Amino acid sequence: MLIAIVTGASSGLGREYVRALDARKLDEIWVIARRKERLQTLAEETNTPLRILACDLTEPAVLHAIEEELAKNHPIVKYLINAAGFGKIGSFADISTEELCAMIDLNCRAAVAITQMTLPYIPPTGKILEICSCAAFQPIPFLNVYSASKAFLLRYSRALRTELAPRGIHVTAVCPYWVRDTEFIAHAKKTKNPSYLSTFPFPQECAEIVRRSLRGAENNVDVVTPGLVPFLHRILSSLLPHSLMMLGSRVFHRIGR
Repeated sequence: MLIAIVTGASSGLGREYVRALDARKLDEIWVIARRKERLQTLAEETNTPLRILACDLTEPAVLHAIEEELAKNHPIVKYLINAAGFGKIGSFADISTEELCAMIDLNCRAAVAITQMTLPYIPPTGKILEICSCAAFQPIPFLNVYSASKAFLLRYSRALRTELAPRGIHVTAVCPYWVRDTEFIAHAKKTKNPSYLSTFPFPQECAEIVRRSLRGAENNVDVVTPGLVPFLHRILSSLLPHSLMMLGSRVFHRIGR
């Protein structure tokens, strides 16, 4: 059974990846997200059968259940796309410890766990796409844990890529900018004071990010910056001191407030 696995599949980039993979001649797409009704609606839109795994990836028991599902079915995983994640905008005083820990659990721990348990089932030329962010390129005040979690995922992806190269498995880190047609920004602003970041210029579209990142993965690109803004961010953050980049982000926040 040839399959793809997509986390965060109920909305945004995850949902768009499912739609794109629908044309890839797979036997099934395993979709993982909390909102079962949205996954069921998505299943009505696709020709490829979807195996719905409605669950919260921050719960350890859920990860064990997914591992058992893999062991029971022994699929061939052609694509693994870790698109589940969330961020929160605000100062350290505006976001609860519970939310911060949940962010780390989903953005880091769950992505690593899903990748690790899937690796035995990925054949040569299989593709792993870890959805990071251009926030991974520098520390970002008032998005501090989010940017740190994405920096972790970016570095994990790049190192894992080298380890898996002898097996012929391709790992691609995808680093987009703000995405217009997702729930990310609305959810990120649900804190005590989200005004530290209130403008989101030059947002991108899900379909364009998915198209560019899948093309990059097919061409074995290690890091995909799908657009001019994330590309420039990557270049500047590699040339300028992070202290200067953080100063620039603070100025940007003040102008936008």
